[in-house]
Amino acid sequence: MTTTTDASVLTARFQETFGAAPDGVWQAPGRVNLIGEHTDYNEGFVLPFAIDRTAKIALRVRADSTVRMLSTFGGHGMVEADLADLEPGSGEGWSRYPLGVAWALRERGISVPGFDLLLDSDVPLGAGLSSSHAIECAVISALNELTGAGFAAEELVLATQRAENIFVGAPTGIMDQSASLRGAKGHAVFLDCRDQHVELVPFDAEASGLVLLVIDTKVSHSHADGGYASRRASCELGAEILGVKALRDVGVEDLEEASGLLDETTLRRVRHVVTENDRVLQTVEILGTRGPANIGPLLDASHVSMREDFEISCPELDLAVDTSRANGAIGARMTGGGFGGSAIALTPVGQEQQVRDAVVRSFAEAGFTAPDIFTVTPAAGALRLA
Repeated sequence: MTTTTDASVLTARFQETFGAAPDGVWQAPGRVNLIGEHTDYNEGFVLPFAIDRTAKIALRVRADSTVRMLSTFGGHGMVEADLADLEPGSGEGWSRYPLGVAWALRERGISVPGFDLLLDSDVPLGAGLSSSHAIECAVISALNELTGAGFAAEELVLATQRAENIFVGAPTGIMDQSASLRGAKGHAVFLDCRDQHVELVPFDAEASGLVLLVIDTKVSHSHADGGYASRRASCELGAEILGVKALRDVGVEDLEEASGLLDETTLRRVRHVVTENDRVLQTVEILGTRGPANIGPLLDASHVSMREDFEISCPELDLAVDTSRANGAIGARMTGGGFGGSAIALTPVGQEQQVRDAVVRSFAEAGFTAPDIFTVTPAAGALRLA
């Protein structure tokens, strides 16, 4: 999507489109997960951060139950719906996310009125940077304020998760919206997905002479498909067989015993989650003591685990990771739900251009679509702009 420059530009365009000024402008960021993949719905640990790419919405409540929505992204006309008709599966494309949030709030007893909405976003679509949750978190922040619901961030997280799980049909956890709603500039969000406890962990790559490159492979992915759901089902099966509430309750020291109880595929899925939880804890400890320059091996190990045990990588992601490491990155991994999307490469500033050039060249030689490569920094969470 093409982003506008500031809230005043979006306000003016809203007024031009809908014939009245919006009640306000809100934004919510996408996220990069530094480490901790597919651990969230297993009640484990994750370490994402909000990024400096956002979804902005201008919104005005209406006196009826009609919803009218338009995106600045070309090719999509005005979407209209009636809140009274909403049910799981309603809506198409990006419109499912604002509608899902409205549905989830109404489920919680909030009297959500109709609204007019103009969306503008520069979070890449299908890149594993949570463009959908950025939209949801911007909308729920606006509706939470305008309806007087007054929900705390923890409740907004659960409402957006329900919108995703039930309304959209994507069996996701709480990581993405937690990062978008609770992120802070210069920090990663260490989240315990069992109780929503958050600690902000300093993550200043620049101060350590590093940049975090995002390599968008252009292989689009969707959480509302069978690959994600089947991985979640394997994890639930593993927890049931091992007699625990969730895989969060299995330690690395328990894997040897688990190997005698689980079939080979389920064991590999469980092993990824258990070792990934351990890698998150190690990363948090290292960031607090020795800094970002020392987490590279954990990023590398995370990618191997996702490729070999959880089997959610793809040739483009593997090439991005391997090429980055061979050309100076100190650690690299795929990020997000998998089956496409993006990789991240923690790279010394002096090696950045070499990594960029090598990845572009390797993709061309492999016959892959040219990747989009850009840097991200930890940014603030959802907020009102105007």
